[in-house]
Amino acid sequence: MSNPTVSSAPVSDPSPELVARMERVAAYIAAHADESLPLSRLAREAAMSPSHFQREFVRVMGVSPKAYQSAQRLTEFKARLREGHSVLDATFEAGYGSTSRVYEQVTGGLGMTPQAYRAGGAGEVITYAVRDTAFGALLMAATARGVCQVEFGDDANALVARLTAQFPRAELVPASEAAREPLDAWMDALQAHVLERAPSPALPLDLRGTAFQIKVWRFLLSVKPGRVVSYGEIAEGIGHPDAVRAVGSACGANRIAVLVPCHRALRADGGLGGYRWGVERKRVLLENERTS
Repeated sequence: MSNPTVSSAPVSDPSPELVARMERVAAYIAAHADESLPLSRLAREAAMSPSHFQREFVRVMGVSPKAYQSAQRLTEFKARLREGHSVLDATFEAGYGSTSRVYEQVTGGLGMTPQAYRAGGAGEVITYAVRDTAFGALLMAATARGVCQVEFGDDANALVARLTAQFPRAELVPASEAAREPLDAWMDALQAHVLERAPSPALPLDLRGTAFQIKVWRFLLSVKPGRVVSYGEIAEGIGHPDAVRAVGSACGANRIAVLVPCHRALRADGGLGGYRWGVERKRVLLENERTS
């Protein structure tokens, strides 16, 4: 006797109208992130029942309304710290209400303590170098702990400006002829991997991001050259199966090209998806890895 076959209708993509409605509520959450936003209030904004709204918001946005508000509140908190506000002021301005548990609530999302994030790299020395490659201008920057930024682009000055924006209070030091090591050797190894299909270099990394982003990046570090994964597989792998969109955003926020191999993350249908440094660079990287 054959086993019965269980069939189910395929889950359709959300309609443009639903996407627009959820995006309007997301904008509302962002504008009121410092307030109490119970599910019932947000459901009224969406003209839905609370349970229906919760389900559709997760479906469209990839995270729950509560998680989305937490992320928006954290963004505001980080912006206040970057502007030079004290931790105390930033705590209340972002709507946390009290400082008693601010470190418990916020530190994981910053990837570091609030004071360290507010410092914007203050007290750190970051050495960087830029060189021209067949892949475009290549910038590599490193702290005492390891590589903190690798970027490709069309303009060296723009790459340095992006590094400055990321570490506004750090001492950024162009690698001099007397002190180019180990950056020169590291850039040689990366360039050989990208352009000559040499093995991927195992360089020390100084990962900086939210706790969720770092989870995504560490998962990507486990994906071997020549292999690819979908954004959904990454979400499953880090224990957040509903956060597919957030995984895509984390890949887009990665500032360490190739060494943190977000180019190996594809859409569920096998499409390339986006890439911070251009889809054509992503295509070439994947092709090189498949044939090396």
